[in-house]
Amino acid sequence: MQSAKQAAKEIIDHLSDQASWDDIMYELYVKQKIEEGLADIEAGRTIPHEQVKAELLGNGD
Repeated sequence: MQSAKQAAKEIIDHLSDQASWDDIMYELYVKQKIEEGLADIEAGRTIPHEQVKAELLGNGD
């Protein structure tokens, strides 16, 4: 597994030379959130789709 610094360098290297600070920050933010989501899945910190759907539709009692 690569370090955060290595991942950030790779993301930045793949952006165009015209990328703005906002573009860079967005790409890094998305990468961070994806990594957090994958870690949550690995640790079992998820809620089944059907449960969320039932709760949102008011059928979760």
